[in-house]
Amino acid sequence: MKEGRHLVRAALLFVAGIAAFLVIRGFMVPKDFGVLGHYRLGALADAAARPVSFAGRAACEECHSDVVDARKGSKHAGVNCEACHGPLAAHAADPTTAKPALPDSKTICLVCHLTNVARPAKFPQVDPKDHGDGGACGSCHKPHHPELV
Repeated sequence: MKEGRHLVRAALLFVAGIAAFLVIRGFMVPKDFGVLGHYRLGALADAAARPVSFAGRAACEECHSDVVDARKGSKHAGVNCEACHGPLAAHAADPTTAKPALPDSKTICLVCHLTNVARPAKFPQVDPKDHGDGGACGSCHKPHHPELV
């Protein structure tokens, strides 16, 4: 056993490392972690306490019925307003003071339509170098009904 002392020391060091990990983990992991699976139970209350920033499609459609009509039959009819225009809860609460900025179609359209091999082949994709002469998408396409030119 004289030759095996280094193995015993290595095993003790390994056990001490595991023990230290478990002690540190006990202090670092919140007590409510794991109640809802691999999540912290208090995360729900934290999320509920955050201020609302999105208004939702119904709030947009109350005032912007012209856009609702323009989107009928479009491939963009199912896209929520705030996907392109950003969070609009402040605008929906008081339209006179909170004016949303119009998105730059040259960049916002490419978020979904930039050529990407991971997207389905039937999904409309463009390479901005070969499409539109580098101009804004809105100069040729109607943003709410892009099939119409």
